[in-house]
Amino acid sequence: MQIALVGIGKIAVDQHVPAIAASPDWDLAATVSRQGTVAGVESFDDFTAMLDARPDIRVVSLCLPPVPRFDYAAEAIRARRHVMLEKPPGATLSECHDLEALAREMRVSLFATWHSREADKVEAARTWLADRRLRSLAITWKESVRRWHPGQAWIWEPGGLGVFDPGINALSILTRILPAPVHVTEAVLEIPENRQTPIGATLRFRHPDTTDVSAVFDWREEGAQTWMIEAETDGGTMRLLDGGARLEIDGTEVGDDHDAPLAGEYPRLYAAMARLVQSGGIDMDLSPMRHVADAFTLGRRVTVAPFLE
Repeated sequence: MQIALVGIGKIAVDQHVPAIAASPDWDLAATVSRQGTVAGVESFDDFTAMLDARPDIRVVSLCLPPVPRFDYAAEAIRARRHVMLEKPPGATLSECHDLEALAREMRVSLFATWHSREADKVEAARTWLADRRLRSLAITWKESVRRWHPGQAWIWEPGGLGVFDPGINALSILTRILPAPVHVTEAVLEIPENRQTPIGATLRFRHPDTTDVSAVFDWREEGAQTWMIEAETDGGTMRLLDGGARLEIDGTEVGDDHDAPLAGEYPRLYAAMARLVQSGGIDMDLSPMRHVADAFTLGRRVTVAPFLE
């Protein structure tokens, strides 16, 4: 199937382009970007022009920041193109619901992707937790914004999510691996005095078995980068490490599953998109976004030192 990639920035170049190139399902037929291009691929700087010029391209993958993404997605759906959305799928829950309703009306596929759910050990963690009673769970997601988001001013603006841009990855894993849902009960949001979005956040959740479920997100970590979920249960302790790439059970690392399907987060996403298009399906799980929205609603704002590039 031919696909167009919209927004040729760092995530597109690092993840989407290689995943499409390696896929037996997809042919990258066009790109849309004000600046970026992909060698050997037809490029446009206007989205409407691409849709008009290439009616043969039936699928669009949007790698734009969340705030402008709605208009592109809605235009593509109205043109009866299937749409794949980079995380988060939109700037607000309401616009995501509107996109889903429009996709159903136009009878096209729509996919809200959560790449961290496709990390190597997430499904193993989900299986291990399925028949155990949770006693506590702690998310620790600490990284350097200067290292991972250099010069990306949009993340500090309304709709850019701030530290929840990586934090929502942890929440996407949380909502995948827990057999029972949780909801946010309190939050503290640390916002630099010269920015609009948080640089740090602490959340607490309610779970049917325990109230000891928490998350700490911090963008100021210049030392070891940490992406960990640790769960204590009535059947032992689980640690999901490196953003879901590694799994420890009671201190012993779980080895690779050599029978696992396609390797890599983004290759798995594109394989899932191919299945959705072939079946005419829609996958718009918004549970990670709901947690972020609840954190902003309930969160106590604390002003912290200005962020300087």
